[in-house]
Amino acid sequence: MSMYPLLQAAATYNTEFAAAWAQMGAGIGAGIAVVGAGIGIGRLAGQAMDGMARQPEMAGRIQTGAIIFAALIEGAALFAIVVSFLIQGKF
Repeated sequence: MSMYPLLQAAATYNTEFAAAWAQMGAGIGAGIAVVGAGIGIGRLAGQAMDGMARQPEMAGRIQTGAIIFAALIEGAALFAIVVSFLIQGKF
């Protein structure tokens, strides 16, 4: 597939397509935020389980830290999704 027809279509860009591009970007942004949060929390949980398996006496502290970090990751993802929905709602 050649990029030339896509570039020609982008050259004729006007304000009618602004809402379509914004909504597409908002959808892609929300999807990437969810995927990134899922990967981050999955890695966090895996590493926490690995750490608890290596040092069972530290399991409580590792679990507490993992829950706090999972909440921070989820908060960042929620913030990204809200920003994406705000962009989408603007058009």
